[in-house]
Amino acid sequence: MSTVSQPALFSLIGNTPLVEVTRIDTGPCQLFLKLESQNPGGSIKDRIGRAMIAAAEADGSLKPGGVVVEATAGNTGLGLALVARIKGYRVVLVVPDKMAIEKVLHLKALGAEIHLTRSDVGKGHPEYYQDYAARLAREIPGAWFADQFNNPANPYAHETTTGPELWEQMQHRVDAVVVGVGSAGTLTGLSHYFEKVQPALEFVLADPKGSILADYINTGVLRTDAGSWAVEGIGEDFIPGIADLSRVKSAYTISDEESFNTARLLLREEGILAGSSSGTLLAAALKYCRAQSRPKRVATFVCDTGTRYLTKVYSDGWMVDQGLLQRAQLGDLRDLIGRRFDDGDVVTVAPSDTLLTAFNRMRSADLAQLPVIEHGRLAGIIDESDLLLHVTSEPAKFQSLVSSTMTAQLQTLRPSAGMQALRDILDRGLTAVISDEQRFYGLITRFDLLNHLRRNLS
Repeated sequence: MSTVSQPALFSLIGNTPLVEVTRIDTGPCQLFLKLESQNPGGSIKDRIGRAMIAAAEADGSLKPGGVVVEATAGNTGLGLALVARIKGYRVVLVVPDKMAIEKVLHLKALGAEIHLTRSDVGKGHPEYYQDYAARLAREIPGAWFADQFNNPANPYAHETTTGPELWEQMQHRVDAVVVGVGSAGTLTGLSHYFEKVQPALEFVLADPKGSILADYINTGVLRTDAGSWAVEGIGEDFIPGIADLSRVKSAYTISDEESFNTARLLLREEGILAGSSSGTLLAAALKYCRAQSRPKRVATFVCDTGTRYLTKVYSDGWMVDQGLLQRAQLGDLRDLIGRRFDDGDVVTVAPSDTLLTAFNRMRSADLAQLPVIEHGRLAGIIDESDLLLHVTSEPAKFQSLVSSTMTAQLQTLRPSAGMQALRDILDRGLTAVISDEQRFYGLITRFDLLNHLRRNLS
């Protein structure tokens, strides 16, 4: 491990800006957002990454040449990896498979080793991400298990940095703070700080639908039948060891649909690009603010940057696939198309484009085939097999035109065609082309059909 002075980057952790929501209806209240997305690693978890590693170094549990192991939905892993890799530690992270690909790529770029595990199993299952990480920590020589859910350095970071910053930025005038619970470090740390400076402060919990925490706050009953949710980083199927929920007075359950669409609203109205959990917090904060009968000053957090959710929260196609963004139903095969050409969602090429252009567009969009469009009409389809047949013997043929290779004899289905006609095409390993005399609507793959069935059967 390097013995040089602390990297300058660490000085950028914390002291994040506070902005007021001015273009969204907040009822009689003023609502302020602390932009934790402005931390160098892009999230509030940079604070605890630095704090937990410093505490482990101080007490000797993390030694030079050691290994940092953690279970994380992504942001704690990024905070730990940011600090640990710069300091020369090996980093091993266990992440659930619902985590955004942008987070995985960021972690790998930092040099972290990723173990992907299931997000549909609970505590006690060998594939549950926390149990998996604890097992790795026991097996890897020199490993230190960060264990954010039980590590006292986690809430201490918020008690000593986040809380005092917010108190000063709010000019000592704050009536309520809306928080989410993942590890519970933010809530617990803020509770401990504000207990000293403003005991009357009200804490409001924002919880994803499926998590057990809101029900526990509102009823006092601890459920054991947690559901699932797409929001990342908050919501739990148990109460974390460091959680202090004693000062939470009310809780709101927020659906994935409302969370994701509120995050998109924040970008449209305020220009702030936030992650999925921030959508949950803002949705709960807006409900709380609009329910008040007198003016209050309320604060919540933009927990992380939305740049790591571009393929999820901010992708219309992904949102439609998940049933989180509703399209007008037309009552025919167009309802099964995952990416609609008339909505501008389809990557295409023209007959006059080169095969290299087609290849590059397939690669960048992770597609195996592209519609060929000429004057707004479907002229053909080009896929990977077409490219392979044409360029295998002579790579220079990448400069050939798409028109020389595309399949122009297409089996198309009108939107009014029945499900059996669609299945007949898909069962032959083909992609269904949905078109009529007027226009091309899009392609239906077997994945699109599966998605349609999942949405209708759930």
